[in-house]
Amino acid sequence: MKGGEKTAVIDTVDPSKTEVLLSQLAGVERIDYIISQHSEQDHSGSIPHVLERYREAVVVTSPKGREYLIDLLHIAGERIVTVADGETLLLGDKTLEFLHTPWVHWPETFTTYLREDKVLFTCDLLGSHLASSTLTIDEHWKACEAAKRYYAEVMMPFRTSIRKHMERFSRYAVEVIAPSHGPVHDHVDCIIESHMEWISDRVANTVVIPYASMHGSTERMVDHLTEGLIQRGVKVERFNLAHADTGKLAMALVDAATIVVGSPTVLTGAHPLVISAAFLANALRPKLKFASVIGSYGWGGKMVEQIASTISNLKVEMIEPVMVKGRPREEDFKKLDGLADQIARRHRANNIA
Repeated sequence: MKGGEKTAVIDTVDPSKTEVLLSQLAGVERIDYIISQHSEQDHSGSIPHVLERYREAVVVTSPKGREYLIDLLHIAGERIVTVADGETLLLGDKTLEFLHTPWVHWPETFTTYLREDKVLFTCDLLGSHLASSTLTIDEHWKACEAAKRYYAEVMMPFRTSIRKHMERFSRYAVEVIAPSHGPVHDHVDCIIESHMEWISDRVANTVVIPYASMHGSTERMVDHLTEGLIQRGVKVERFNLAHADTGKLAMALVDAATIVVGSPTVLTGAHPLVISAAFLANALRPKLKFASVIGSYGWGGKMVEQIASTISNLKVEMIEPVMVKGRPREEDFKKLDGLADQIARRHRANNIA
């Protein structure tokens, strides 16, 4: 960003891409400020190399960011200045306003608003893991789909913080959104409206079923429950964890109302793949409303208790599980029909359509 008097660069790159960044800066004679919005190394890792090339430059960051940059990169404290929330920096005919946005997704993170051009540099927020040969892309739906995966995998645990920050952003005239990951958005409606939906309390009439099956019993249960839910007007997204893409599982959890975890019993507990998926859901903290467990066992175990304890962060109502000894029988399928009834009934009672 070149102003009439000063020049600033916002964030740098991962250390593995330092040479690429320096080559891009080859024609820039002077940098006065390195704006470090986030101290994680994929943003800050090349700052020492930029400081070495541009001896007059100083790093501008938040107070917590200063601490982290010193700890992570051993940057000399005298080359770092801190800015408060709402503080501005003049580049001459360009004005940068700094908005502290903690916990998206580290405590020191902030965003930067370029007033004259109405550009909001949102750091990780509103980002995506999508590469393009151009700064912007015309297929806005593609950018928003990639952003949903990024939100699911990185940002979903911080939903309430994001909501607060998005409300603040709404008070600014923003014509361009420039996240640190993914394309720049010169049509901002799609990316903003998508995030507003994801961070809302609204859930979809959808059941997500992550499962593993060793000898087919649990899979037969999943098949029957899936059919029963569809017959009752409930959408189902199922993931065989033996080969499922966990990123797509995370995406499905963004707005689903219910999760049903399916597992055989292995050494008295759940299958390791199921425990991993349950741990992921627990860490991501989606806005689920209901949860249950289905599965099979040979002689006993504590699989249900183990899964329930693994997803203890989820603010869900637990629906009575369906556990089968051996292969499922007719009476077991009836219990699965009963579970489908309970899920559909709860969705209707909560106006989830």
